[in-house]
Amino acid sequence: MSFGDPNNPYGPPQGQQPGYPPQPPQGQPGYGYPTAPPAQPGYGYPAAPPVQQPYGYGMPMEMPGLIKTARVLLFVVAGFQFLAGVVIGIAGAALQDGSNALGSGDDTSAATGVIVLIALLMLALGSLSIFLGVKFKNGGSGIRITTIVYSSLMILGSLVNIVNGAGGSATFGGIISLAIGGIVLAAMVNGAASTWFNRPKY
Repeated sequence: MSFGDPNNPYGPPQGQQPGYPPQPPQGQPGYGYPTAPPAQPGYGYPAAPPVQQPYGYGMPMEMPGLIKTARVLLFVVAGFQFLAGVVIGIAGAALQDGSNALGSGDDTSAATGVIVLIALLMLALGSLSIFLGVKFKNGGSGIRITTIVYSSLMILGSLVNIVNGAGGSATFGGIISLAIGGIVLAAMVNGAASTWFNRPKY
């Protein structure tokens, strides 16, 4: 039985039995189900290129250790200043009340006024210490300069207390204040402080 001329271009391919639908050659596209086209770039959302950033850019800078120490000392000084202001204010009020009870209130009113002014000054300095300490986190060069002036005045006042204290409590307090003021001033005049306060703020 013959299945036709094998060289006939209109006959079935070789190896194919007549009466059956032709099978597509294996491995050749275009026959049977269409194959999915390869993915073309440019369709949909484009892939984002990797972001190249210099090391440390955009990351928050950590506060140097000496600046942290100065900040803590300012808070400690503020606590003592508030305490001293309250105590001095209470002492001045008690002095005026005693003078009024003795009938010599007019004689001590000027002294009481000075005491009250000292108490208010201590409270104001305590508020300034807290303000500077809080601003260490995001403040600029103005905070640094203000702290330098403030610590310098603290050192000057400490020296006055040491000289006039005559070895008493004022001398002891002056020594402690001198040490704190010196540490704060040293923290503000080094290169790390300049870098910290002049860094870009995000």
